[in-house]
Amino acid sequence: MFDTFVAYLDSVKARDPSPRSRWEILLYPGVLALGLHRVAHWLYRGEMFFLARFVNHLSRALTAIDIHPGAKIGKRLFIDHGFVVIGETAEIGDDVTMYQGSTLGGTNPTNGVGGKRHPTIGDGVIISLGAAILGPITVGAGARIGANAVVTKDVAEGATMVGIPARSTLVEVKPETQDFVPYGTPCSEKFDPQTQQLEILRCEVETLRKRLAELTPADLKPAKPGASARKA
Repeated sequence: MFDTFVAYLDSVKARDPSPRSRWEILLYPGVLALGLHRVAHWLYRGEMFFLARFVNHLSRALTAIDIHPGAKIGKRLFIDHGFVVIGETAEIGDDVTMYQGSTLGGTNPTNGVGGKRHPTIGDGVIISLGAAILGPITVGAGARIGANAVVTKDVAEGATMVGIPARSTLVEVKPETQDFVPYGTPCSEKFDPQTQQLEILRCEVETLRKRLAELTPADLKPAKPGASARKA
């Protein structure tokens, strides 16, 4: 258990360069909130709902992070800063990173499948600041949710989502795009959807220019009337 806890602290340090030691990480509100959630979730599974809620309220008062006791959370979740909300039926995989102001929100229970009304988050997902993932949708492993994005539909594995409503950017999968990206938001114009659309149009114009340059003068002459009939 001690080795597992040390590995968790090291995983946080790998995603946040600011702490100088593991001792600093112990003071992080996200670490305290996750520890208290483990207790609240254990009580919740034992149907001690009032005590689970009590621990939940205590955690929220101390950390400004609200994790419902019923939420299922995998290993090495890192919540950077606070003001994060995780709903009751949310399911989070391993090595997920959530930044301040992000929300795993729910929808009307009648719209959920089997009562599930919150998202399912795959392994290694990065959810940036202010992002909202709403409803019983699935976010694939390795996906990145950009700052202030609002996601209401399933997200493919490895996709980078930006905007309201969130749309996938046309980013080619390369080694440099698979590494951990702080805040899940690539800081480059090549990742901007509008820039990418302009780039696609530019490529299409270049293709048309090449085709026009390959045409001969004979190709450009209009066909004489009745020429096809005489050939027949």
